[in-house]
Amino acid sequence: MTRPLFVPVLLGTPRQGRMSEHAARIVWEEVEKRPGVETELLDVATLPIAVDDAGESAKDPAFAETMNRADALIVVTPEYNHGYAGLLKHVLDTNLKEYIHKAVGVVGVSAGVFGGARAIQNLIPVLRELGLVTIFWDVNFTTVRRRFDESGNLVDDSFLAIDQFLDELLWMAETLRYGRENVTIGGPS
Repeated sequence: MTRPLFVPVLLGTPRQGRMSEHAARIVWEEVEKRPGVETELLDVATLPIAVDDAGESAKDPAFAETMNRADALIVVTPEYNHGYAGLLKHVLDTNLKEYIHKAVGVVGVSAGVFGGARAIQNLIPVLRELGLVTIFWDVNFTTVRRRFDESGNLVDDSFLAIDQFLDELLWMAETLRYGRENVTIGGPS
């Protein structure tokens, strides 16, 4: 029996009134339903990572251990002026070796019809540079203010294509875990 895949969900904005918090909770609940998968909901707003330093110097040991243990990562990011939150970038940059050859999927959130696609487009090169392996499916929460009620419950899921996203992410996570554990890089030529 192999250990379950561990796939944390990272909520990537500290803003008050953030609708992406509701989206992150929905995604996290869907991951929890998957057999053989463990998850945890992480929030950049509550991580004890210093903002007056960078890289290894700002690393939080608990967050680093969570990323080290992770087989994949889901990043939930709102779109702010075609980009993602600066604190998300700062938090991601505090680790490097913990991410190498691990799958990552991105969930975009926006008030408009693009569902965070422009933030995702800008975030993917950063994730690749960190050593994460991006999957080709995204989840896009469009016109987010109409998708949730006052309590944060999803009122319309007709747009939500999360099953394909999770199928791909978990397949990639399992495949990459096998590779990390069984295949040597730079073997004989």
